[in-house]
Amino acid sequence: MIETLTSAHALTLALFGLLLLLSVVSSRAAERTGLPLSLLFLGVGMLAGSEGIGGLAFEDYAFAYRMGSLALALILFDGGLNTPVSAIRSVLGPAGVLASVGVLVTAALMAGGGYLLGLPITIALLVGAVVSSTDAAAVFAVLRGAGINLKRRVGLTLELESGLNDPLAVILTFAVAGWAIQGGQPDVFGILRDIVWQSTVGAASGLGIGFVASRLLPRLSLRAAGLYPAFTLAVACLAYAIPTLLGASGFLAVYLAGLAIGHGAVPYRASVVRVHDAIAWLSQIVMFLALGLLVFPSRLLVAAPIGLALAAMLVVVARPIAVALCLLPFRFRAREVGYIGWVGLRGAVPIILAVVPILSGVSDALRVFDVVFFVVVISALVQGATVPWLTRRLELETAEPPASVAVLNIEAREPFTSDLHSYFVDELLPVAGCRLADLPLPQTSSVMLIVRERDLIAPRGDTVLTPGDHVYVLSRPDDRSMVQILFGHAETE
Repeated sequence: MIETLTSAHALTLALFGLLLLLSVVSSRAAERTGLPLSLLFLGVGMLAGSEGIGGLAFEDYAFAYRMGSLALALILFDGGLNTPVSAIRSVLGPAGVLASVGVLVTAALMAGGGYLLGLPITIALLVGAVVSSTDAAAVFAVLRGAGINLKRRVGLTLELESGLNDPLAVILTFAVAGWAIQGGQPDVFGILRDIVWQSTVGAASGLGIGFVASRLLPRLSLRAAGLYPAFTLAVACLAYAIPTLLGASGFLAVYLAGLAIGHGAVPYRASVVRVHDAIAWLSQIVMFLALGLLVFPSRLLVAAPIGLALAAMLVVVARPIAVALCLLPFRFRAREVGYIGWVGLRGAVPIILAVVPILSGVSDALRVFDVVFFVVVISALVQGATVPWLTRRLELETAEPPASVAVLNIEAREPFTSDLHSYFVDELLPVAGCRLADLPLPQTSSVMLIVRERDLIAPRGDTVLTPGDHVYVLSRPDDRSMVQILFGHAETE
């Protein structure tokens, strides 16, 4: 008996390892072809599924929903951890309107389109609610993984919107699913009450948990550096679970908790961020693999006509109209509005929400899942694959210097009185072509390392700085203004 259980356990791990390995190795091909990674992971899951070459029978929608929700929570926490609070103040208005009014407008337009295409009213409303929000995992992966130096206001608006708009889509989906089962007229006031409750309690819970955690982190004095990411992972789980148990939005809470922690002093920050980045990527792979296993290609043929039509409507009509209306008061340029409208990526969130009607027992709910699958795939293929090209075409890239091939970090449990920052030596800077001995650096500042292409150069008095160098300077906060006069703004800020 024990040997049988051990063999079954080992086989399960072997299959999981193989699928994970295929997903990671295949990512190189996705980078060369411009194919979004989320679509690649989904495809691997489909190939391994019951109707694929792998033949793995998997139809546990409840397990997929639980695992997908946890994975999304960890992805949102990582997104909040990497989003600078000082920068989002300028985009909180437009991102907030997109995450609320934009979701409602998109849901209404998509539901109307589905009804006109022949879907029953309940199925059309469910499809509209499910695809109404952009996907944080897809947006973070495309913007941060494609090497795009997007203009700050546009990029932050997209990222913040995707982190804030899931709660409303979740509320709409559960509300419509409940109405579809119970019948009668939709309880509009009940939906509005749920929106207010989930948003306010979710936001308060996330910010409260994140604030307490950010105050505890520097005072913990843990014996091992590896315990700090374990602590933040525990906080992420609590930030999602506690408001969810209270009937509020765990997704909003976990994103804001990550935001609050990232804003504070985090011991061994670089290590903590790297761990959560790895967890987010693993979560994304596992999530899309599981959702791919749920897809049955034989069912997709029936849903293809309406699915493709609704996908085209979302990309060309619903999302652009919603974005144009929401951003009208915020003085975005036309090309920025068009870009934000185009990069409204759909990914795992709609597929996870499409499971809700199935678990709720809504009649013909599998049709919702199949139609939503087409929306996600077309969004990834058409929108996701064209993001780098469109960014350059609309001239929305910033003139950022090339990244250094080496990154130097000093990690510690407590903050130092001095900071280490890297600076790119542009040919127009006054330090270009100067010897280090001739630089008027303050007495408490010093050049620690020079990265020149693939060479690491130890700084000496007669070392000459050349354009293209990345220079690491140690300085006190009081000296930063003088250092910036010489070197410009730091790369590591």
